[in-house]
Order: sequence, then C-alpha cells, then structure tokens
Amino acid sequence: MSLKALTLKDKNLFRKYLNLEKHALAVYAFENIYIWKKFFDIRWAVINDNLCVFFRDSIGCFLYLSPLARKVNPAVIEQVFRVMSVENKNPSLAHIENIEEREVALYQSLGYEVKERSCDYLCRRADLAFLKGEAFKHKRAASNHFTKHYCYEYFPYTERFAEDCLALHEYWKKQRMQDHMDPLYRGMLEDSGLSFKSFLDNYAHFNCVGRIVKVDGRVCGFSFGYPLNSQTFCILFEITDLSIKGLAQFIFREFCSELKEYTYINIMDDSGLENLKKVKMSYRPIKLIPSYTARKKHDQAYR
Repeated sequence: MSLKALTLKDKNLFRKYLNLEKHALAVYAFENIYIWKKFFDIRWAVINDNLCVFFRDSIGCFLYLSPLARKVNPAVIEQVFRVMSVENKNPSLAHIENIEEREVALYQSLGYEVKERSCDYLCRRADLAFLKGEAFKHKRAASNHFTKHYCYEYFPYTERFAEDCLALHEYWKKQRMQDHMDPLYRGMLEDSGLSFKSFLDNYAHFNCVGRIVKVDGRVCGFSFGYPLNSQTFCILFEITDLSIKGLAQFIFREFCSELKEYTYINIMDDSGLENLKKVKMSYRPIKLIPSYTARKKHDQAYR
C-alpha cells in the first residue's frame, strides 16, 4: 500500500472525511493534525473509503485517529494494523490513538485491547464569558484586576504579529521553566514552541481565529482556536506574560465572549500534567471527553 505524505493540498480531502461525523475530541481537525509535521512524518491513505492517518518517527508508526468514515470498516482496522506491523520492528508499538467513546465497543468486539488515554475538558461558553457566581469568583476578580490596573489593547490577530507572538511564547517558556524542573514538562514546553511556530507559519491555510492583547504597546498575550463543529470551539494555544496579574483570565473571558455562535468551548486535554489539570478543572468543565487507545492483545500480535 502506498502512503501519501501530508501536504496543505490535502486540506479539503481531510475536512471532507473529518466532517462525515460530529466529533467531540479536539484532535479531529485538520489544524490539530498538521501542526505535528515538525515531529512526525505524517502519511495517509484512503482504504475502502476510510481515511487513515499514520504518524511515523524514529521510534515507530501508529494511527493518529480512528479511521475516518461514515461507518468504520472492521476490515480497514485489520489492514491498518498489518501496515503498522510492517512499519514497526516491535509489534507492540502498533496502536490507534484518539478513539472516541462511541467507537470503543466496536474495537472491543473485534478483540482489541482498549484503554483510556486522556480526556478533553468541555466547558459552557456562557460560563467562561460571564464568570458568574461563587464558582468563578476568583477568575472574575483576576480579570477585573487586569482591566482596572493596566493600559491594554485587545484586537484580532494578523500575521504581522507573528514574530511578537513567537517572542512571547519563548519568554513564557522561560518563565515556566524557572518553576518546573521536570524534564518531561520541559520537553513538552519545547515541543509546544515548535508546534506553535508551525501553526503560525501556516496560519493563512487554517480555519482559525486569533486574538492579541497588548499591554503598554507590547504583545503580552494571545489566544488561538478553531471551530470543531457547529456547537463547539476549541482553544488550541493560549499564552500570556505570567507576571501580569489577571491577563490570562481576561483574554480567555473576552475571547469566549465573542464566540456567541458556539455553545461549548473545548479547552483540550491536560497532557497528563497535574498542574495543567488543576487549571482546567478550575474553569468548571461540564464534561470530560475521554480518548482511547486500541492495541492488539498479546496473543493477536503479529510476529
């Protein structure tokens, strides 16, 4: 089977298949696939009208999403694992990531081992826009502190601010590294910088919305996201100067206030980090959307 390298020219084809079903996980968007090209050799193939997206690196090969189709074909799942068995020296590396909850029963019925991997955090947009009630008291106070004590501008992102945003991300990364010595977390910060640069380099080709905050004429915050479906908007990147009290709460609140056509805001997963989990939980998500990984059981693995 010939696997094609992902390019921007594939955007419409990918969106056609991504839109066949209403997805809940934020990864089911072209933007959230393409930004990983700096880390993986991303390949794809249409197998029996199922779009299959493979990620390859020096370690091995896996399927990034469940096959995209109106109805996943069990024969396609089996063929995908055969492809991965050829690509991977170690059969145990073959797996499918980011399976949505509604498909878990299918994989289990086919004899695959399915485990929960992570969860996206889904919030009501109105909760984030208005910050009403006792539950959001501290968020509201922080946002109000910012508007009261700082001279700021809030406006749409344009590509002339790309370098300013990259510089802010680098500054934010250094701020984070001062407080976190964990090598895994530091590695994730480096990865975030590379994926963010890839995002900005290709921004014109993405269906994204961005907002900027300047404080005293300097870019000190940004937020970017994309529509996942007619009801849900995903926040992909949000970075602020950590020394400016209330800025993070302000930009998030303002951005969500603008997104009136959406009912929900998906604030992504927590990457397995307790500190990030704590922040996301503080916005009182109404639902945690689980993501699953499927592997062949040991007695099924190809030799």
